[in-house]
Amino acid sequence: MRFEIKTDNQIFANRFLSIIFISGIFFFITVLTSLSVNLVNISNYFEVKYLCKLFLLEKSSFDSRRLSKLTNQKSKQKMWDLCKEMKN
Repeated sequence: MRFEIKTDNQIFANRFLSIIFISGIFFFITVLTSLSVNLVNISNYFEVKYLCKLFLLEKSSFDSRRLSKLTNQKSKQKMWDLCKEMKN
């Protein structure tokens, strides 16, 4: 019959590895969340820029609802001014 006794070194090593593993998971989750937020901001910027180009080219036939929603501008004059600033 064989008995195994866990020493303090084994218990400490197991806990240490568990803590490192959990910390690594939280680190990667944080990095991925930050990356996704940055990608959303970048894509919104380029979408606004694209819609502004359309707005400047097609003044009369352009449907400005999406641009209004993205920029939180209600009047066409404010959107026009914003698009002029983004163009420069």
